[in-house]
Amino acid sequence: MTPERLAIEMGLDIPDFDAMGYYGADYGTMKPWHRVGSLLFLSGHVAQVGTEITHKGRLGDGLSTEDGYQAARRTGLNVLGGIRQAVGSLDKVRGIVRTLNFVVCTPDYEDVHKVSSGLSDLFVEVFGRERGLGGRATIGVMALAGGVCFETWATVEVED
Repeated sequence: MTPERLAIEMGLDIPDFDAMGYYGADYGTMKPWHRVGSLLFLSGHVAQVGTEITHKGRLGDGLSTEDGYQAARRTGLNVLGGIRQAVGSLDKVRGIVRTLNFVVCTPDYEDVHKVSSGLSDLFVEVFGRERGLGGRATIGVMALAGGVCFETWATVEVED
């Protein structure tokens, strides 16, 4: 089954950034993506629906690991929307190369890797393990724009 068909069958709420615009512009001057050959570099994506941030706060102080996992999963849906905006279809993805993830947390919170699994698990569900599981790094930080608790940058290999 293709990733597009699977996303439809799963009922995933993937945004249409061509229709609604990429929300990243609300955070400053940037473009949503840049492509070099078969590599697609996506700008930051967060857990946001339209103009509403879905998960604000800090892991270890008001937000649980499960809250963070869900924020990362919501962020992943937005990444899928970014891929569609850039190349037209999830079916053009050859593989997730890597993600760099940022988790807003208290200094003693050590489960940042569990939060990022919300993103990685979604990609594996949509693209399968071979294409959907890429390299990953997760960094705990003190703050992100707008109070979001999770942000990712993604690099994706796509068809030429």
